[in-house]
Amino acid sequence: MEGKTMVQKVTADLLIIGMGAASMNCAIYAHDKNPNLDILIVTKAIAGKGGCSRMVQGGFNVVLNPKDSHEKHLMDTLKGGQYINDQDLALTLVEQATPTVKELETVSGCFFDRNPDGTIHQKPFAGQSFDRTVHKGDLTGIEIVSRMAEQVMKRRIRVLEEVRALELLLDASGQVVTGALLLDIRRGEFLVAEAAATMVGTGGGPTHYRFHAPGPEKTVDGLGMLYRAGALMKDMEMLQFHPTGLIVPGSVVAGALLEEGLRGAGAHLFNGKGERYMLQYAPDVAERATRDVVSRSSYLEMMQGRACPEGGVHIDASHLGADFVLRNFPGMAERCRQFHYDLARARVPVSPSAHFFMGGAVIDTGCRASLEKLFVAGEDAGGVHGANRLGGNGICDSCVYGRQAGKSVGAFLTGSELARKETRRGQVEELVDRLTRPLVRDKGVNPFEVRRELQELNWNKVGVARNAEDLDAAATEIERLAEAVDALRVTGGRPYNMMFAVALDLRSMIDVSRMVAASARQRDETRGAHFRTDFPKQRDDYGLFNILLRRGEDGLPRMEKTAVAFKHKSVEACQSYKK
Repeated sequence: MEGKTMVQKVTADLLIIGMGAASMNCAIYAHDKNPNLDILIVTKAIAGKGGCSRMVQGGFNVVLNPKDSHEKHLMDTLKGGQYINDQDLALTLVEQATPTVKELETVSGCFFDRNPDGTIHQKPFAGQSFDRTVHKGDLTGIEIVSRMAEQVMKRRIRVLEEVRALELLLDASGQVVTGALLLDIRRGEFLVAEAAATMVGTGGGPTHYRFHAPGPEKTVDGLGMLYRAGALMKDMEMLQFHPTGLIVPGSVVAGALLEEGLRGAGAHLFNGKGERYMLQYAPDVAERATRDVVSRSSYLEMMQGRACPEGGVHIDASHLGADFVLRNFPGMAERCRQFHYDLARARVPVSPSAHFFMGGAVIDTGCRASLEKLFVAGEDAGGVHGANRLGGNGICDSCVYGRQAGKSVGAFLTGSELARKETRRGQVEELVDRLTRPLVRDKGVNPFEVRRELQELNWNKVGVARNAEDLDAAATEIERLAEAVDALRVTGGRPYNMMFAVALDLRSMIDVSRMVAASARQRDETRGAHFRTDFPKQRDDYGLFNILLRRGEDGLPRMEKTAVAFKHKSVEACQSYKK
């Protein structure tokens, strides 16, 4: 390929971007559906060692007990999502979770904790009417991802590790995804991957907030690429803040989570005055309230001058007994110990932490997105969780919809659909030129400074609590920072250059910030994770809509509201449901 920078080409039948649970399950099931497929996985990390799925502590919500039911799991999910879920997606989630978790053991080789009689142990999680969370101690994600990675290797599926996707490529019509532009991080070389179908499963990653749960390599790449490619997106205002992110001043792990099971097991939250404040905000369930309620309550305590000395609130599990905590939550106890906190015997400072996008690309139950030959699964897809995701439904989503995507794309890629469409002439050269400009500037803006400003802006004005004045100001500030991103200067070469990586990250961080702020401005009510201080009430007479958006020619979101389809459960059934 001619141009200023030589770009190597790789081809495949199926290109999978990301290597978490959604992406690997897609690869496994696509291969097993159609063993002749040439599948290529691209991951920013070392194979099997990165991503959000690996960080899952708590577990996987699934109906296994005869006393439980898919009906209960569905109603819990719709109630948690405050009724704006895509009901087809939510129903598929709960029904397919049961065979999925069984196949995680029989196909991928996962082994979850057991009861004395040999059945799979299920523990309590907030927002659920039944104890249905399957787990491996508090290190469930490591078990799932490690075993899936083994299955990917067993099937000899190609993996390009330490290679990041930068942009989805399109044909001349702009309606067909032809693959992606990649960067080999080790060598600093660009690659073009062309495929007959592309699956995006990069796992969200709202690290553009001061406190964030995902690791630093998670930088909303997938959501940004989908938006720039013109995919239809939905409900991007619905960004979940996990209530208990560790406060670790000056550390890159600030915001790392103490998972839901800790509160499910009976841990308490205290403000700086030593008051167990959740008894006021949610007297019936206290700390076992859903994540949106607990995060909002903690944030209000902090903002009203009742923060603990470290700046957040305290979580206390010591009354459960040190032996119980160390036996049941060894991963969290060790993480706390690394920062000189004793989870088993003392209170630990925590804060709400940007965690998970309920919004994302519009998909159907087969993970087909709005552009041709494009599939999306996991956190990059929207609609499953509505306005708020229940703890334990996240890794369930990734595994279920990775499986759905694999079966769907495996069936799709036959006959004429195996033909690769041609990428629009000149697109790759234009992108490479634009992306490498920061490397050749003699002067410009420091990417680290822009990222820090964006993190503070989002935390303060588009965070746990929002209002019209802040959102309008944020929209203006985001565009100022977008201009700064167009003037970045990067020193050094392309291989393993952290400064260059941050410059690339900022493109997606800006686009996702635009989507979140614009969508939040359109919802003049409080619902789930979206809390408006100027509209503090949930209004079911007004707010039962989804916000759909696409990128306009000026780069800004073009939005419309569509009524929620109460296809399986009526709004009255959702409203009257008691857990």
